[in-house]
Amino acid sequence: MKTFFIADTHFGDGAILRYENRPFASPEEMDRELVRRWNETVGEEDTVFHLGDFSSLGEEEDRELLARLHGNKVLVLGNHDRHRTPEQWRSLGFWEASPWPVVWEGFYLLSHEPLYVNQNMPYANVFGHVHGNPAYRDASPHSVCVSVERTGFAPLPFEELGRRIREHNR
Repeated sequence: MKTFFIADTHFGDGAILRYENRPFASPEEMDRELVRRWNETVGEEDTVFHLGDFSSLGEEEDRELLARLHGNKVLVLGNHDRHRTPEQWRSLGFWEASPWPVVWEGFYLLSHEPLYVNQNMPYANVFGHVHGNPAYRDASPHSVCVSVERTGFAPLPFEELGRRIREHNR
């Protein structure tokens, strides 16, 4: 079983195509490609931490979408996910849903928005929210952005996340 990270899929959101210059002709094409890349990357028994802004689809569409996506899915709610409670997200197919950041493996702070971390803290922040904003780096010694624009529109394997952090610690 492997662990993956992703954020800012914005399934069903046509405006995100324009806001982030995503390379898709329509929201339907974007959704198909996101699902294809997710399922090519993630196995049925793997875990995927989705760090917010999952979807703007309706309840039934989200239920069907979550059933099609491989893996055990954990949601850290983003600013565009707060129209539902964590309980509602779980009822649609997330294994777990948290309105707050999650500490994973005692070292990784999983959040939607970037958190303040520095070289004196024993943590690394894995976040989304900033999409392709050049004011934020893809990775640093204490952080990795997993917005889909920075992960090839597919979940990022934990091994690659660790490699990105190590690369910046040299």
